[in-house]
Amino acid sequence: MRKWLVIIALFVVGTVAWGQTDSLRLGYTAQGTVVDAATGRPLESVHVSIPGRSQATVTNADGYFVIKSDKPIGNVRCSYMGFKTRTVKGGSGLWITLQRESMELTEALVVSGNAKDIVQMAVDRIWDTYCPKAQLLECFYRETLRKRNRYTYVAEAVARMYKAAYNGAISADAAALEKSRVLVSQRRTDTLSVKTQGGPTTAITMDLVKNSAILFNKEEMSLYNYELLPTTFIGDRPQFVVKMTPNANVEYALYYCTVYIDRELLTFTRVEASLDMRDRGKATQMMLISKPLSLRFFPQECSVVMNYRLEDGYTRLEYFRSTMRFACDWRKRLFRTNYTAVNELVVTDVRPDVKPIRRQERFRPKDFLNEKAREFQDPDFWKDYNIIEPSESLENAISRLKRNQ
Repeated sequence: MRKWLVIIALFVVGTVAWGQTDSLRLGYTAQGTVVDAATGRPLESVHVSIPGRSQATVTNADGYFVIKSDKPIGNVRCSYMGFKTRTVKGGSGLWITLQRESMELTEALVVSGNAKDIVQMAVDRIWDTYCPKAQLLECFYRETLRKRNRYTYVAEAVARMYKAAYNGAISADAAALEKSRVLVSQRRTDTLSVKTQGGPTTAITMDLVKNSAILFNKEEMSLYNYELLPTTFIGDRPQFVVKMTPNANVEYALYYCTVYIDRELLTFTRVEASLDMRDRGKATQMMLISKPLSLRFFPQECSVVMNYRLEDGYTRLEYFRSTMRFACDWRKRLFRTNYTAVNELVVTDVRPDVKPIRRQERFRPKDFLNEKAREFQDPDFWKDYNIIEPSESLENAISRLKRNQ
């Protein structure tokens, strides 16, 4: 059975676990909030980096970020799709406004060409544009589950990810936990929770640019129609935008995709993919590992977003987010309960010591973070780490889960 997007198992809630090993400590900090200059609305998932360095993070749901370094931070740079990139002086309590990028195009930016051909050209250029050397990446990874609008499960990890050169096998890529924790609701009514298979290795499997067997190969690409959408900007760079829609009936669910391709370099910048939900059986096969026999599962959404960063003329995976929405009910009960599971990974640093991860340390694709985290313990998880800060709602949820233990 073919599976592509993040896959889950439904189970009865167990116990809380905490964990730790040591990791890189970062002593200098810049923090602030990024908002839309026109509306004042906080901007989520803005990429925040330190110019000339490898440290980076993304803003949370409140537009808030903290970025840390082992050296003083002079400036921070903020980039976001459809907005002008802005660099400001580092500090605490920053309030950073981003202006929308003007969509007035010069003659050189007039959109033309066949949409499928543009995607194929980007695929053909992967060998030249994807990072040609191995890298060891510092990452932050988070899994959350909401029952209706209330968080019932939070799992987080600092991890390192080894990415072999593009001409290396995808099987050489690996991830290992350095520090992790799991918080699970202890309410009796929260009897159902989620296990997300793969943890941080999901971002390895879902690296669509490197793992071309998933989507960007001749066989899979023939199953889609292609439409060229209006040009947009990511940072200061104009992008081809191509919409891919299924045009075939196969034994597994296909995807609705929007692909962003750098107009000048023909490199993949962003991929958004959402599982076709028209056939509930096919969608369930792609999403679900297991469930109690008496539980009924109703898939509603399974989507992923992947951002790629241009660095020294080459691209690499920068950010990954998956969202799964589904409903469940027990047989003979009248009402369904809605759940939302979100997995998120950001590359926060590039380590200078590039060494493959030993086999005994590797987080395997079939592992579950809420089981592996029991091997670690850390009561002070957030201290001195360059991570995605929790949004206000998530921070409150963590506090409530702790109080309920």
